[in-house]
Amino acid sequence: QSCFSRQQLLAAIRQMQQLLKGQETQFSEGLRAVRSRLSTIHASLAKAAPELPAASCPALQAPADGRKFGTKYLVDHEVHFACDPGFQLLGSSTRMCQANGSWTGQEPRCAKISECLSSSCQNGGMCLEGLNHFKCLCPPQWTGTTCQYQAQTTPPAWSVMDDQAFSRPPRCAQIAQTQQCSCDPGFHMSGTPSNGICQDLNECEVYQQEGGPRLCAHACVNIPGSFRCSCPTGYVLLGDGKSCEDIDECSLSQDNCTSGSTCINTGGGFQCVTPQCPPAAGNVSYVKTSPFQCERNPCPMESRSCHQAPKTISFHYLSLPSKLQTPAPLFRMATAAAPGRPGPDSLRFGIAGRNNRGHFVVQRSDRHTGELLLVQSLQGPRTIHVDVDMAEYLDRVFQTKHLSKITLFVSAYEF
Repeated sequence: QSCFSRQQLLAAIRQMQQLLKGQETQFSEGLRAVRSRLSTIHASLAKAAPELPAASCPALQAPADGRKFGTKYLVDHEVHFACDPGFQLLGSSTRMCQANGSWTGQEPRCAKISECLSSSCQNGGMCLEGLNHFKCLCPPQWTGTTCQYQAQTTPPAWSVMDDQAFSRPPRCAQIAQTQQCSCDPGFHMSGTPSNGICQDLNECEVYQQEGGPRLCAHACVNIPGSFRCSCPTGYVLLGDGKSCEDIDECSLSQDNCTSGSTCINTGGGFQCVTPQCPPAAGNVSYVKTSPFQCERNPCPMESRSCHQAPKTISFHYLSLPSKLQTPAPLFRMATAAAPGRPGPDSLRFGIAGRNNRGHFVVQRSDRHTGELLLVQSLQGPRTIHVDVDMAEYLDRVFQTKHLSKITLFVSAYEF
């Protein structure tokens, strides 16, 4: 019976194996069919599907004579544009990045505003363009910003002119039964067309208005048909025809300093200086070790006041233009350890005395350096003295002090 049961069991297992094999084949064929169907659907959908939206738009540049605000070029982001003073925006002031990767609106550009076009002069007045402003040069019988009012005074006789160089007859030509008259550059027509004269245009007067371009760094001199710039004594006019540069009298040996003094170049001139060590007081006395430095003589061991006095006194001379933009670094003090001796582990800086303290501050620029800064602008001409001391400490114990006596020669001019 057991043998029979075993035979039956084996036959049942074989039958099950055959059944599973058939099921497996059927399942594989079904999977293949499903996979094929999915591929067909995917291909047809991909063919019909629209392009995916672009993630960003191409970069935009600021227009010439203008600015751009916004640095992101992603979809739905905006970029804004504005023009510099004296220019007007043409095109779109705002552009947005669209889903298709292009920007809305038109490319912006900045066009120069013609003040003369928007505010033309009346009654024969001649319009002059300036920076964000215009000026009308009116014939003598008219006055006002646009020559709109009749002047009360009688116009001068055109035949009588004080200076022939500043007025000349116009160049006239007969063109198609009409007389056409014009003036040389730098001159403008005054009077009526039949009785006109070319008068010199005073560029210095026209451009000295607030906001107008500065023709000269110092003084403007009107000449017939043009202008020239001049510089104060002690300065030379540069190649650009408008800027002034200081003449270094010291390096050119144009000074009159005696052999015992040193020449210091200043804005527009020079100074002869002879630094002196302070006179001996008690146990403290100094000896001059160079033209600009004094060193303290050795102190008696018991004299505390001598050790507290500056070990070195140095003299420094700086030349500054008037109204220098602040804050401005003027001078640096630093310490260095002698070979084989430990240097100070901390420094303290201060401005000695109360004079001019509001104009300056001393700040530490690193562990071993301090810097004197000008924080309040100085108007020249003037001479200012400021003393800066630097105290050295080792393990919080005072070691020694150095004094820098600084003299500032502030020029009368801003150049």
